[in-house]
Amino acid sequence: MLDAPTDAHARDRAPMDETFEVRAKRCYLIGAGGCGMSGLARMLKGRGADVSGSDVTPSDVTRALTSEGVAIDHDQTSGRLPDACDLVIASAAIKPDNPQLVRAVERGLPVYTYAEALGRCMLGRTGVAIAGTHGKSTTAAMLGVALTGAGLDPTVIVGATCAQLSADGRTPTGFRLGSERIPEGTLTGKPGVLVAEACEFNRSFHNLRPTVASISAVEADHLDVYGSLDAVVQAFREFAELLPESRDGGRLLIGHDGAHRREVAAGALCDVETIGYSPGADWVVEYDQATRRVTLARGRDEAASWTMHLPGEHMATNSAFAAALALTLGADAQRVSDALSDFRGVDRRVQFVGERKGVRVYDDYGHHPTEIDATLRALRDFERPHDRGGRLVCVFQPHQHSRTRFFLEEFAQAFSQADVVVVPHIYFVRDSEAEKTRVSAADLVDRLRTRGVQAMHLYPFEAIIEQLEIICRPGDMLVVMGAGPVWQVAHGYLRAGA
Repeated sequence: MLDAPTDAHARDRAPMDETFEVRAKRCYLIGAGGCGMSGLARMLKGRGADVSGSDVTPSDVTRALTSEGVAIDHDQTSGRLPDACDLVIASAAIKPDNPQLVRAVERGLPVYTYAEALGRCMLGRTGVAIAGTHGKSTTAAMLGVALTGAGLDPTVIVGATCAQLSADGRTPTGFRLGSERIPEGTLTGKPGVLVAEACEFNRSFHNLRPTVASISAVEADHLDVYGSLDAVVQAFREFAELLPESRDGGRLLIGHDGAHRREVAAGALCDVETIGYSPGADWVVEYDQATRRVTLARGRDEAASWTMHLPGEHMATNSAFAAALALTLGADAQRVSDALSDFRGVDRRVQFVGERKGVRVYDDYGHHPTEIDATLRALRDFERPHDRGGRLVCVFQPHQHSRTRFFLEEFAQAFSQADVVVVPHIYFVRDSEAEKTRVSAADLVDRLRTRGVQAMHLYPFEAIIEQLEIICRPGDMLVVMGAGPVWQVAHGYLRAGA
């Protein structure tokens, strides 16, 4: 399998000359149960491929895939692959010693990473890649909903679930299959739109081949891979250089502030436009916090306006990116505005999950200090728990020891606006055992206590739920945050009162 490029070894990113034709091909996906991989499986099947795959753990996603005709094997240890197999696609979570992956290499089968396969699927389509340190899933879902509402019938793959992408508008999904040609708008007849997130981890977004892209923000993150902010900026610059020339439809929408736009766009041959709250941006955003009304102007002319269901300036920014991209793709402004006004959110992104004993409970994926700060400020201003005698109570599970160590002070600052913070064990995924010894949840608790925050380290999740029974009182707002399985705490707390 082709390795993702690293600082020490950058892969030759020569253009892909061949299309990724999958009709009548037999594709096997290792790790098919993930949001992105399951969406890719459905898209390949929708394009005429014979698709099957594997995943370690049965889930609602794998059961849904099975019901849709994608056979899923839950035994990866045997190394068994179908006799009839033309290519293999492996999730980024699959390690090189995975028995099925090893077997695929032994058989000489073409093996692609998820990002490689997705990039090839963009060939022959109007690919739209949503990049940036924050907001990718929400912006991609918003754009998918906006384009659908405007009749452009996009294909969408999102790394989270959004019920509004489903056919019935109620079933949580991260995928939508669209048309092979754009059916409406100023780009009618052009290759169909494929919207997908462009993840910077391991530089995987260098494998994509979009026509249009957005970069909302560029901040230090994944420093276990990059080592420095300069390297992150360089990676985004290389991503921008993937876009085709202006004459071939290449367009980049980049944040006017916070995205290092001058450095990132310096080598791009596509059209580049900026977006932000500054009057100097090409697309100017205005947001009224009291009414949650967002207005987008291009130059001096208003382009679109809508009212958000979700609170927070960061959500307004995400929606503005989605609107500007939709208009760039030829969508009708009023239909885009109506769709964004009706947008109800993405699971685990400032998601209200219920109320119990007068405690309102939110679940959020935030795991970077900037995301956490923006989300807590938005929820505090929206819910105003202190006005009703309540407090802001947080349960935060740090994601990766390396990220926790690099941003320990920033995390402490972000959570200093909370009244009570409960920290379980750090979620361990890919860091080394040596990295685990360098920082612990107790280090974050100590930093918070020095800032006057009531903080404690508790584990397992059942113990946290028991403690919340003691801590929480009517009027409080409970926010459960993190990219790991900490969402179980929010739902467990609500179930405890059932």
